[in-house]
Amino acid sequence: MKPSLLVIGLGNPGKEYLKTRHNAGFQALDVLSKEFGVGEWSESGKFDAMIQEARLVTIPILLVKPLTFMNLSGASIRKLTDFYKIDPKTAIIVLCDDIDLPLGTTRLRRKGSAGTHNGLKSIIEQFGEEFPRLRIGIGPKPTGADLATWVLSTFSADEAAELADIYAELPEMIKKFVMEQEAEEG
Repeated sequence: MKPSLLVIGLGNPGKEYLKTRHNAGFQALDVLSKEFGVGEWSESGKFDAMIQEARLVTIPILLVKPLTFMNLSGASIRKLTDFYKIDPKTAIIVLCDDIDLPLGTTRLRRKGSAGTHNGLKSIIEQFGEEFPRLRIGIGPKPTGADLATWVLSTFSADEAAELADIYAELPEMIKKFVMEQEAEEG
């Protein structure tokens, strides 16, 4: 199956990172997997990623969790876009955490800078700034806290509950995005 869209969640592989703030993109993909996934997740050495085929109505999509660690996410995505001959401007959407957005909010943009996000910086090094991304607010780091330590910390129970509300809205947000993309191309 050739996907019409790659839905890419950014995060770090490994159990120690599973529930961290920086893995909000992976967590979001787990929600989308339950809604749209077909079959099981599989590890692809060719793409340095965990992948799962999915369907959104009749549209084939591929859910992707790069296994290159956050700072090298662009290398994995480059392998996928080259293999499937996909234009990142129209056929990928990246889901990632954002410390500049209040906890539990989202922002969808078709292009933009990386800000302080090293995963987005890696992707921009590969493709430039013109690719869609959905940022998931994890809230600002506390005053005086180290940024790396903050994004690699886990959510409190209250914070996780707040994010669960946003994650519940993601399938509809992604569906709307995909349908708009299809309408523009059709």
